[in-house]
Amino acid sequence: QVRLVESGGGLVQPGGSLRLSCTTSGSNFSLNVLAWYRQAPGKQRELVASITRRGVTNYVDSVKGRFTISMDKAKDTIYLQMDSLKPEDAAVYYCNAERYYPSYLVYWGHGTQVTVSS
Repeated sequence: QVRLVESGGGLVQPGGSLRLSCTTSGSNFSLNVLAWYRQAPGKQRELVASITRRGVTNYVDSVKGRFTISMDKAKDTIYLQMDSLKPEDAAVYYCNAERYYPSYLVYWGHGTQVTVSS
């Protein structure tokens, strides 16, 4: 069983920065893609950024140039560096992992709150 634990959320002023961390444990060697999603009140959960085991990254257009996803395989941890934060970035951020083989499985963390306000 894979477990995902997020940390690093908090309150930041517009234009500020935060770094989220997601540490994986369990059978994490089998994970193929790790990602960050977010969900704001009244909105659907959306993909923010993803990274494959080979380091290929993908971002939603609204965060390109401001957010950076990275992976530290030695620490079984992925990060989301968020710079130039905007009020519309405020949401609960969730860590997500997908395993493709031998069967498709999806794992979620419990989420961490990011608030962007002056």
